[in-house]
Amino acid sequence: MKLEILVPVFNEEECIAETFRRLVDVQNALKSKFETTIVFINDGSSDKTLEMLVELKNKRHDVKIINLSRNFGHQLALTAGLDFAEADFVAIIDGDMQDPPELIPTMLEIATSGFDVVYGQRNSRVGETWFKLFTAKMFYRVLSRMCEVEIPKDTGDFRVISKKVLDCLKSMRERHRFIRGLVPLSGFRQFAFKYDRHERFAGETKYPLKKMFRFALDAIFSFSTRPLKFIRYVGLSSLVISAFLLLKIIYIKLFSEQVIPGYSSMVVILVFFSSVQILSISILGEYIGRIFEESKKRPLYFIDEII
Repeated sequence: MKLEILVPVFNEEECIAETFRRLVDVQNALKSKFETTIVFINDGSSDKTLEMLVELKNKRHDVKIINLSRNFGHQLALTAGLDFAEADFVAIIDGDMQDPPELIPTMLEIATSGFDVVYGQRNSRVGETWFKLFTAKMFYRVLSRMCEVEIPKDTGDFRVISKKVLDCLKSMRERHRFIRGLVPLSGFRQFAFKYDRHERFAGETKYPLKKMFRFALDAIFSFSTRPLKFIRYVGLSSLVISAFLLLKIIYIKLFSEQVIPGYSSMVVILVFFSSVQILSISILGEYIGRIFEESKKRPLYFIDEII
């Protein structure tokens, strides 16, 4: 059987040598059962990542490099690797070694026993800040409540998938990709593989707060229409509040001598409803913008060369 290990990398010159060494060890451990190819997808790195990959690749024939023309982002780089994969099983792992590659053989054993997806589910995350841990936990809880597809909690892209799932992923061409949501969308049999995530081997995270926020939006807007329903509920709530205030003003005017509050209350009401309108327009704009981008049907990525 054939196995391809996909490794998207972006400015990982400090990790490449160690990543390569550990993946080759996994490759050697599997050589009696699998014909294994390691595929690095260079996502437009601006450091020495590509040079180091080429130098290391020249020492082995069973390593491939897909070099993208620029930085397209982690999910599109991973998509490029999936598009060119043709193996019976595909393992996905990041190049920072937070997910131990030594677990891949065990995950493969589970996959070959009758599962099409074996996804890594984190018991713990070493070296993460309390803020990162808290926001990640809240993200998966909110996502599970909002999405129509059941997306496993506390999971990343670290997983092993069969060719059936690979073919499904190749057929899904949306631009704003959330692969850890597209995999369960395929509906094939899955297994949660519990493990402890390690600290990054070297370098800095390539997912700062801004990218994390954008990634979270991609997940929610790609798999849920509940933000649109939220607008409806907010509109109905605003209508009820407005009706209540109107009745209160009429009552005060007709049946009491109380002075009707003026300037301050009007300003508060105007600011509240203006904020609701702006929020509603922004949510609608997010969906419309995505429809516009999808309608152009531009390629998801461009490849400079395959080595």
